[in-house]
Amino acid sequence: MSETAKILGDEASYLLEHRCSTIPHEQLHLPGPDFIDRVMTDSDRSPQVLRNMQALYNHGRLGGTGYLSILPVDQGIEHSAGASFAPNPLYFDPANIVELALEGGCNAVASTLGGLASVARRYAHRIPMILKLNHNETLSYPAMYDQTLFAQVDQAFDMGCAAVGATIYFGSPESRRQIMEISEAFERAHELGMVTVLWAYLRNPDFKQDGTDYHLAADLTGQANHLAATLKADIVKQKLPETNGGYRDIGFGHTHDKVYSELTSDHPIDLARYQVANCYLGRAGLINSGGGSKGASDLGEAVRTAVINKRGGGMGLISGRKAFQKSMAEGAQLLNAIQDVYLDPQVTIA
Repeated sequence: MSETAKILGDEASYLLEHRCSTIPHEQLHLPGPDFIDRVMTDSDRSPQVLRNMQALYNHGRLGGTGYLSILPVDQGIEHSAGASFAPNPLYFDPANIVELALEGGCNAVASTLGGLASVARRYAHRIPMILKLNHNETLSYPAMYDQTLFAQVDQAFDMGCAAVGATIYFGSPESRRQIMEISEAFERAHELGMVTVLWAYLRNPDFKQDGTDYHLAADLTGQANHLAATLKADIVKQKLPETNGGYRDIGFGHTHDKVYSELTSDHPIDLARYQVANCYLGRAGLINSGGGSKGASDLGEAVRTAVINKRGGGMGLISGRKAFQKSMAEGAQLLNAIQDVYLDPQVTIA
């Protein structure tokens, strides 16, 4: 039994032996060592963008596989520095965030303008950096939920970043302004040769109904992914789907019965496969979020998410709190366990 199967426990056969009968994997543009030559060279991306994407693919323990393991730490703004770093005050210092990404064998590290700028000269040549351009700061009272630009694309270029990232809250009253802002930012990033990563999140209080959180519905998150790809995101970050039927059950927008009867099922890998399909059948790589830290269950949850992402056709995992809210050694071990899924030849496309 592989280490991945041991960690999955009772779910091992359910996740590792599942065969997808919805969207066949032959229709997908799957990750691999030749992804840029096979897929991205069809696009209008410049040689500089392709070079920076290859730099992401080549770094860390997953270097050369076409899969990505990224450490994101912007929670000091999104959640507050105290909430994020009190479990391990070491990470108030951005240098230790980058050190964790290096120690953990990540392809890249994503963080804030001030964080990356404070250590850029030491690390920009050692690991690809992703500057997160916007944030939902939580010091406003009453609380508000809006992504605000904290940085300019040119600042990312000047400090040597390989990529920029941004969040759009699709479904929110502010989403159309955010769409226009990030469309302009991503175009500038591509002009400068940087890769673009979009956190394609949903936010609307009416997406929670009768005890079901449709922010995690495959049909709605899939459409958010499609919008992200339309905005020319090279990589799409999305939360793992846990349910389905958002359009149908909330009763809005447009969908098709086949989305539920043929293109998805109740199996988590099939739900993730639908997310990949909406990323232009994998032309824009899907990376799923590792989620928050819950303590003892973090390792199992992270490995489970990685298995679902890989077998669904995704490109990797982006995991922050599960790693940096532990000691550096424990955090690196968790990141390595995620990477081991993508290095495991027994974990195949479903």
